[in-house]
Amino acid sequence: MHRALLLGGAWLTLTGAEALVLGVLVTGLSVWLSLRLLPAKHPLALWRLAQHLPRFLAGSVSGGVDVARRAFSSDMRLNPGWLEISSDLPDGARVALGGELSLMPGTLSAGSEDGKLLVHVLDTSAGFDSAIPREVEDIAAIIGQTPKVRP
Repeated sequence: MHRALLLGGAWLTLTGAEALVLGVLVTGLSVWLSLRLLPAKHPLALWRLAQHLPRFLAGSVSGGVDVARRAFSSDMRLNPGWLEISSDLPDGARVALGGELSLMPGTLSAGSEDGKLLVHVLDTSAGFDSAIPREVEDIAAIIGQTPKVRP
């Protein structure tokens, strides 16, 4: 169902409602083919994703405001450093986590190494120790998994 909504929405976005009958056929074929080629291991819980969206948008705005404030401030307090976040999230969810963390004020996901997500922070004393595990829990909940975060 999730793939049908995603692929059908993509079809409507790209073509409009003019080719609706063809869109239903193409969407059905696309869903069948995608399930044959890539069976779902960790299906998304769309209602959890919808619940997460307002906080994601608020974090994005907050991150942008923080970066702008730091850019225009004459007294920029910086204590840069690196964080390594280990979790049992699958690769795709770890990438989503990296994107999510990059929207947090003063953070940038910079890849992964040995299953650990590498995050650069502008201020190591900004309290990311409590915020990052909460983000891991949210991403894990979206894919229906119980998170295991290791510092």
